[in-house]
Amino acid sequence: MSHGAEPVVVEQVTAQLESQGIRAVHIGIFDIDSRFRVKRVETDKFLKLLAGGQDFCKVLYNWDVAEVPYGQGDWADEPAPIDPATGRLFPFVEGEAVFIADFAGEIGKLSPRNLLKTQLSKAAEMGFSVTAGFEYEFFVLEETPASVRAKDYTGLTSWQPGNHTYSMVPAIAHEFFSGLEATLLPLCIGLDAIHTEQGPGCVETPLKPAEGLIAADNAALFKTFTKAYCERQGLMATFMAKWSNETNGQSGHTHISFQTEDGGQAFYDPDAPHGISATMRHFIGGLVSMLPETLAMCSHTMNAYRRMVPGIWAPITATWGVQNRTSAVRVIPGSPGATRVEFRVPAADANPHMVLAQVLGAGLWGIENKIDPGEPSVGEATLDNVPEEARLPRDLGEAADRLHGSERARAMFGDAFVDWFSFTRRHEADQFRRHVSDLDRRRYLDVY
Repeated sequence: MSHGAEPVVVEQVTAQLESQGIRAVHIGIFDIDSRFRVKRVETDKFLKLLAGGQDFCKVLYNWDVAEVPYGQGDWADEPAPIDPATGRLFPFVEGEAVFIADFAGEIGKLSPRNLLKTQLSKAAEMGFSVTAGFEYEFFVLEETPASVRAKDYTGLTSWQPGNHTYSMVPAIAHEFFSGLEATLLPLCIGLDAIHTEQGPGCVETPLKPAEGLIAADNAALFKTFTKAYCERQGLMATFMAKWSNETNGQSGHTHISFQTEDGGQAFYDPDAPHGISATMRHFIGGLVSMLPETLAMCSHTMNAYRRMVPGIWAPITATWGVQNRTSAVRVIPGSPGATRVEFRVPAADANPHMVLAQVLGAGLWGIENKIDPGEPSVGEATLDNVPEEARLPRDLGEAADRLHGSERARAMFGDAFVDWFSFTRRHEADQFRRHVSDLDRRRYLDVY
C-alpha cells in the first residue's frame, strides 16, 4: 500500500518549493515527548518521498526520553507519510523548508498527532470546528547543554536574576525577543503577547489561536525552535515542568473554543449566565469527569507532578470555575468570539497534540452524553473542599494506572494507545523509584 501523496498534491508542493527556491527540506516526526526527530534531505529526494511514501525507524515509539529502548526489537522502518499541508520555511538558513510527517498503520495508532486528527474528525462530524491556542512559560538560563552537564546540573545561572513579572525586560533585552519573533515568523507562528513571569529568566508567550491541528503543530514547533534559537544565542531554554526548588513550575495552558457550521460560536449563549452555552457546559462536564482518568496524557513526566502541589496555582482538583485560576478548567467569558475554555492542568513539558486530543476526546464525550459539570468552584479549589472523585492522581504511576483501567479512555483513544502509553508512563515512574535522591540522604542517612 502506497502512503504517498496524490500526484496533483505533489505537483502543487513542487511548484511552491520551486517558487520559493527551496534547496533542502527538514522532515520531522514529533515523538511522545514532542521532540522533533528530523532528517534533512535535498528537495529532489523530499519530493520522491512525498510522492512514493517515506519510512522512519519505529524505535521512536519504543524508547524512553533518554533514548533507552524498553526492550529488544527489530527496529524496522515503518511507513511515515509526509503531511503536504505542513510546509513552512526553515528559519536559520534561506532556501530550506520544514515539513511534518507521522507514522501510519498499527504504529500510527500510538501517535498523539494521529489521536488529535481522529478527535478533530469526530468534532467535524458533530458539526464543530475547533480553535485552540497554547500559552507557555519557559525559563532561560545562562547555560548550554554542555555547561549544565559539566556542572552536573547544579549551580546553574539564570539569564535574568530575581523576580520580574510583567517587567521591562522585553524592552531592555529587545534584541533577544525580536530575534525570537524573527525566528518564528518563517514558521508561521505568531505570538499573541510576550512578557516576563515570576522567577529569574522566566518568560510567558501565548501563541495566536489557530485551527486545532495547526495550533498543536505551532505549539510543538514553537518549543523546538525556541530551544534552538536560545542555544544559537549561547543560552538555554527549558520547558521542564519545574526545574528548580527555588522557582514555581511552568505551565502550558490550552485555550479551546468551538465554532458551528454556520460560523457561530458554540460555546457562547448571550442569554445564559456568563454567556456559557449548554454545549460549553457539557464540554466542561466531560473534561472534568474524565480528568482523573486521563491526567497522564497532559502530565506525562514525573517532574510534572512537582508543580501540582497546594499553593502554587497549578490545579490539583478536577474542578471548573469562572475566571478561577485554581480550577483545572477556567471559563473565560467575554464577547462571542472570546468566550472560551482554558485547560490549566498541563505543564510546559506536555505534548500539545496529546493535550488537545485529551481535551477534545473528553469534551466531545461530555457533549454527546450531556454531562453536567455541577456548580462552578468559588474561591480556591483545594483538596479540602472537593469530593474524593475530584481529586487528581498524586504521581505518574497512579495516573498511569488510572488511564490503563479507564474503559472510557479506551473507547476514545483505543486499546493500542492506552496499553502502550500507560506502560511507558509506568516505566518512567519506575526509573524515579529506583533512584536515591539528595533529599533521601539528607532525611534518612544519619537518622537510620
